[in-house]
Amino acid sequence: MDYIETPPGAGALRGFPARDVEEIELTGLDSAGTTPPQNTERMGGEDLLRLVLNSLEDDKAEDIVQVDLRGKSDIADFMVIASGRSSRQVAAIAEKLIERLKSDARVTARAEGKDAGDWVLIDAGDVIVHVFRPEVREFYQLEKMWLSAEDAAKRAAATPSYA
Repeated sequence: MDYIETPPGAGALRGFPARDVEEIELTGLDSAGTTPPQNTERMGGEDLLRLVLNSLEDDKAEDIVQVDLRGKSDIADFMVIASGRSSRQVAAIAEKLIERLKSDARVTARAEGKDAGDWVLIDAGDVIVHVFRPEVREFYQLEKMWLSAEDAAKRAAATPSYA
């Protein structure tokens, strides 16, 4: 059993009445007072990709494209590119995805660009996610760099132009 000890009088320094040594059993509860899920293993690979795709679909991201990077790059196994209709939606999609990655996959993702909302890059380890406003996405055309010529041509024929 683990204990936290509070020295006598420590509470008085912070405006609380002085108390004797207090023993508190650590129970494994998180800051919200709930027990965290028992699975402490970090999610990765295709399971993480599935979580990302489901999150994007749930939050109404548009034109979702997944790129298999295995064997092409060491940065990640998969890249996902998606669009939101506005800066506000792009930021919201990214924020919700980051929350789900943390709670469901035990992945602390790093994000860039959330404040502007034009292009948010989320690094979740095995999966890199780009969420764009449509005009910004068309300008950078990341799919052309990573998709095969055949897949890029199919996508271009099926996607409306924003220029």
